[in-house]
Amino acid sequence: MALAKASPFAGRGGGGVLEDRRDDLRARGVVGVLAVPGCTLEILPKIDVGEKEGSAEEKREIRKRLVHMLAVALDLKIQTGRMTDLDWQRETLLEILIRIFCDKLTEAVRRGMPRRYTLHDDDLPTLRGSLDIPRQFTRHLANPGRLACRFGELSEDIALNRIIKATIAHLARMSRNATNVQRLRELSFVYADVAEVQIPALRWDDVVIDRTNNAWQELFGMAQLFLRNRYQTTSAGSGQGSALLFEMNALFEEYIGRLVTRALAGSEFRVTLQGGRLFCLRSLDDDRAVFQTKPDILIWRAGQVVHVIDTKWKRISDRIDDPKQGVSQADVYQMMAYAHLYKAPRLTLLYPHYVGLGGAEGIRARFRVTDQETVLETASFDISNGAELVDRILRRVLCQLDAMALPS
Repeated sequence: MALAKASPFAGRGGGGVLEDRRDDLRARGVVGVLAVPGCTLEILPKIDVGEKEGSAEEKREIRKRLVHMLAVALDLKIQTGRMTDLDWQRETLLEILIRIFCDKLTEAVRRGMPRRYTLHDDDLPTLRGSLDIPRQFTRHLANPGRLACRFGELSEDIALNRIIKATIAHLARMSRNATNVQRLRELSFVYADVAEVQIPALRWDDVVIDRTNNAWQELFGMAQLFLRNRYQTTSAGSGQGSALLFEMNALFEEYIGRLVTRALAGSEFRVTLQGGRLFCLRSLDDDRAVFQTKPDILIWRAGQVVHVIDTKWKRISDRIDDPKQGVSQADVYQMMAYAHLYKAPRLTLLYPHYVGLGGAEGIRARFRVTDQETVLETASFDISNGAELVDRILRRVLCQLDAMALPS
């Protein structure tokens, strides 16, 4: 856990619930940044990056891996080459993401802000556009000097720009970095003619990304990252605080799902994330389906599920230490339900790899379901290594799929 200023907090991990243990505060399940006036608390996950634990170099590498995971999970092309090691070591994850957002937005506005024709109704002395005949004869019947006009006007005051403006304002309130705050203020001037809309009132569904504005796809994605279901705003008494928190289970799941999708692109396999949605039970009273399933990753071939992958952001142990590898019975029961409902011949529980496991990432153990041909595997994937991701997921995790059907 990294602190921007001195704090009595100690420890590091993910956390949705904060547990008070006398002298330390431990977080479980989430990572990110908590900010209050005068203090910023950064929660980093445990990722083996080959650096001394607790060192500035370790924090730097972990932040890089988190930003990379976010880029893959959210389909963002985040270029971090312009950022120096000093940025990664000294700045929190929040400030790094704000800087990336400012860099991308500055480049985008230089090419021109997106605009769209919006329909206007106005009463003018001369005709503009078309005449609104019903309104003309009801409102201006006695005043022929005014014309009820309806016309289109190319405007920057559209939903996408309102969302970007709201993002700028929100980040300016959260940032503690003077350079970031200054850049956000400069960018806010560009949006002076765009209406200011409160975050809950933003119209996300009105945004249409097409060939005319596809350069803004990534900025729209980053705005969603900052504003939609990712931030929590808290207050207590006269103090104000903000939080950028990511649930590591969800991030790891989406990250692996995207890599599997890329790995099987162009093959005869089809991938669905959080799909299936079959029910475990049906009520005998009213035949209502209950206990819906949502496997993390389903791999299909010829209309049949051939592989179910469920990701788990937790550490397993080496088989020498524990024949069950620390895999919980609840996780196994869950996979048994998937085997029954989806008729998949292969099931994989996928965990993050770490040095203590020994050996390389990939299949850790294989089991056969009792009295069935179904195979259940445990596997690990090393997120600290950002090289050849697609090839590694294909050859080390998906390696049991029919080799003839895989892309070359």
